[in-house]
Amino acid sequence: MRPSRSLVSLFGIMALAAGAHAAVEIKELPDKVTVEVGGKPFTEYHFTGASHVYFYPLYGPGGAKMTRDWPMQDTPGESHDHPHHRSFWFSHGIVNGADFWGEVASTGGKPPKNPLGQIVHEKFLKVQGGEKEGIIQDQLKWVEPDGSTALTSVQTFKVYDGPDTERVFDFEVSLTAGEKDAVFGDTKEGSMAIRIAESMRVAQPNKKPGEGHMIDSAGDTDTQVWGKRADWVDYSGPVNGKIVGISFFDHPSNPRHPTRWHARDYGLFAANPFCEHDMDKTLPVGAGNFTLAAGKSITFKYRFILHEGDAAQYKTAEHYAAYAAEK
Repeated sequence: MRPSRSLVSLFGIMALAAGAHAAVEIKELPDKVTVEVGGKPFTEYHFTGASHVYFYPLYGPGGAKMTRDWPMQDTPGESHDHPHHRSFWFSHGIVNGADFWGEVASTGGKPPKNPLGQIVHEKFLKVQGGEKEGIIQDQLKWVEPDGSTALTSVQTFKVYDGPDTERVFDFEVSLTAGEKDAVFGDTKEGSMAIRIAESMRVAQPNKKPGEGHMIDSAGDTDTQVWGKRADWVDYSGPVNGKIVGISFFDHPSNPRHPTRWHARDYGLFAANPFCEHDMDKTLPVGAGNFTLAAGKSITFKYRFILHEGDAAQYKTAEHYAAYAAEK
C-alpha cells in the first residue's frame, strides 16, 4: 500500500525539521560554551582554567581569525607578551586594591604590584540559540585575595545572524558591589578588551611598522588614539591577505561616555571608563577612581562588528550613528 500524499508531506516536513538548525547554535559543555552562526564556528566562551573568563577565538568575515591565539594556543610567529590578554574579555586592574586584570604568569615571576583577584563563573542565567540571535548570560563573582567578594557581575553576550561579510554582537556587563563599597582604581589596565590578530597590528615586534591601522570617532589615528575619548574606535588590518576590521562602539548611555581608549599599536584594543590620571598626567592622581556603593549596580553596553575592509570602506561612523539611535 502506498502512503497517502498527506503522509508523504508530513514525512518530508519531519525530515527537514530534523536536518534544520537554528541560525545561531549555542551549546553548553563542561568547560566552555560553543557558538556557531550560519553553521560556522564563531567563538567559544571559556569559563574555567584562567583568572578571568573570556571568549576565544573570534571569527570574522570569511572565517578570518581576528584575535591572537596565545596564550590559549602556541602559534608560531606570535608574540608572547601579556599572557592575560585572552582574546576578548572584561576585567579591571584595580578593584578594592586587588588586580583583576593581570595573572600570575604576567608578572614574570616577580611579586605583583597589587595582589591578584579572580573573576569566577557562578552560574548561567541563559544559554540559548535562535533563528535571529543567540545569548550567553553568565553570573560571576569577583573574588579578592582574602576570599571576599568585591563584586558580582552579570555578562550578557548576544550575537546576531547575518551575512558572512560581517558579524555583529553586543556585550553588556552589570556590576553590583558586595557588602562594602567597590572602588575601581584609576589605572590604564582595563577594561572591555580585545587582543587582535597579530597580522592586524599597527606595529609589529621590535617596533617594525605593521599593516594595521586604528581610527577613532574624532579622527585620531594609530598611536594618537591611545588615552583619548571617543565614541568608537575601529582597528583594521590584514588577515589571510584580506583587510578586515573590528568596530568597537561605546554606548551613549554608559557612565563617563565617551570612554577613554587603552588602544595600543601592538594589538590591545580596550575601552576603559575608570582611567583619567593614568592616561593624562595633567589630571590629579586618582581622578578616575569610581566608587560603587555597597549593593548598588552599574551597567556598561558595547557593540562590536567584525567587518570587511577598513573603517572608511565599512562606513563605521554611519553604523555607530545607527547604533546610538537604537531604542
